[in-house]
Amino acid sequence: MSESTATARVGRVERTTRESSILVRLDLDGTGQVEISTGVPFYDHMLTAFGVHGSLDLEVEATGDVHIDAHHTVEDTAIVLGQAIRQALGDKSGIRRFGDAWIPMDETLAHAAIDVSGRPYCVHVGEPEQFTTFTIGGNYPFVLTRHVFDSLSFHAQLALHVRVIHGRDPHHIAEAQYKAVARALRAATEPDPRAGGIPSTKGVL
Repeated sequence: MSESTATARVGRVERTTRESSILVRLDLDGTGQVEISTGVPFYDHMLTAFGVHGSLDLEVEATGDVHIDAHHTVEDTAIVLGQAIRQALGDKSGIRRFGDAWIPMDETLAHAAIDVSGRPYCVHVGEPEQFTTFTIGGNYPFVLTRHVFDSLSFHAQLALHVRVIHGRDPHHIAEAQYKAVARALRAATEPDPRAGGIPSTKGVL
């Protein structure tokens, strides 16, 4: 993929540290075609849901020190994913800018709201405290979801609010959040046929 242009909103970012090596390619105007490999099976499942429900064509290739734990690989992948989204957005001309989504998943309900503001800020509330030390599927610590959204919002330069309204299954609670953020991002970044130029009174986002 090439860098974002007027007709192709794509991003490609690589990042290598002593802890991980990450490559993310994405197309904001895709159809949900995904290819995910991070070495953390539950995270693969979440990023697959993120790409499909966000209608992103998304490729993630990540290797890291998962023999220590999943933290570095998960967080570093979120950093690169955010950078790729920011690259793909270009000057943000003609987008809706704001988007939100409610996602029910059986007993769980999650809400996400996004402003593609250029001012990164993440508010993440509502996850049940009893799952703080829980590991989903034996490979994804429950607490990493907040790290993912913190990193994503900062590096994509989004104002992101995520709320878990209620839920009792850790798998459902995490997955509903990823789907809500994906749908909110899709809504916020899609072209607005009634608007032209940068959607800001400042003239820049």
